Amino acid sequence: MATKIDYYAALEVSRDANGDEIKRAYRKLAMKYHPDRNPGDAEAENKFKEISEAYEVLKDDQKRAAYDRFGHAAFEGGGPGAGGFDFGGGGLGDIFEQMFGDMMGGRRGGRRSGADIQVQVSITFAEAFAGVKKEITIPTRVTCKSCEGTGSADKDQPPETCPSCHGAGKVRAQQGFFAIERPCPTCHGTGRLIRNPCKECHGAGTVEKNRTIEVSIPAGVEDGTRIRITGEGEAGGKGVPAGDLYVHVSVEAHAIFQRDGANIYCRVPVRMGQAALGTEIEVPVVDGSRAKVKIPAGTQTGEHFRLRGKGFSVLRSSARGDMYIQVVVETPRHLSKRQRELLEEFETDAAGHAKGSPESTGFFSKVKDFFEGKL
Repeated sequence: MATKIDYYAALEVSRDANGDEIKRAYRKLAMKYHPDRNPGDAEAENKFKEISEAYEVLKDDQKRAAYDRFGHAAFEGGGPGAGGFDFGGGGLGDIFEQMFGDMMGGRRGGRRSGADIQVQVSITFAEAFAGVKKEITIPTRVTCKSCEGTGSADKDQPPETCPSCHGAGKVRAQQGFFAIERPCPTCHGTGRLIRNPCKECHGAGTVEKNRTIEVSIPAGVEDGTRIRITGEGEAGGKGVPAGDLYVHVSVEAHAIFQRDGANIYCRVPVRMGQAALGTEIEVPVVDGSRAKVKIPAGTQTGEHFRLRGKGFSVLRSSARGDMYIQVVVETPRHLSKRQRELLEEFETDAAGHAKGSPESTGFFSKVKDFFEGKL
């Protein structure tokens, strides 16, 4: 039997890598091992299949959680010895149901729960750095006060357990090898029967209502992060746990800073004279402070200067990343007559000093050798 690959090792990421890190790793490796770039290379083709298989699982939150808990057995037809589940014809869907319940209102720990809620919250770059508390209003379902969540207008006559599904809310029918589960037609999936429904909630036990809650977004959060708040989803009725609230965080782009993980990059233009003679510049820092950076004489476009500990907050840590100043030497435009004269004089003088511009001197020396057939 062939040895199964470790999906995290295949993508060369750690087991706590987030979704964006997994996506970047996959794209990098897929480009490297794609069959079109490696024609006839069987090893590259197998590697491409491995990383594709790994990405298909790890990019999906539910599949990834199943893999983290049960390994490859979560996706095979092995018995309890292999993965702790007796498939009994149920297949992969049964695994997800036992682990997660129905994300839109399923079972948790054998009990039915209210539906989960998904919301999007946009925050600024500065809020992502420092952390922020946001009040969000969500349309949800709350416990009906009239019937106290029972769904019954007669409090002395609580709902009865459905005789068809015995409170499970679903019935199973065997079709050959597969067992097909459907909502119970008698109780419509609720697992209970109400003889005298509440007039306010019509037997549901919950009513629609807008609710405002405060969400704490930690410092260092990245764009695309999902925050789970247990029990803040829709109410599930009397004796039934509420669902969860999932907050998807979107971080707005910044006009000056660009972020890569915990590091920040800042592109700073300097005048040609400043770069040639050397200077000291003052740059902003994401925390609102200022920092001075010494630009040595002869600095070229593309050179970086590192400011330790001036980068972004690290999630769930007091540490900070670094800030990198990217220098861009700006060529002057719209010269005055005097400026042109000075530059012409400078250029005439510079032509006789090869050490002043070693890169251009070396390049054109090679060009000369090329035309003379020496290269």
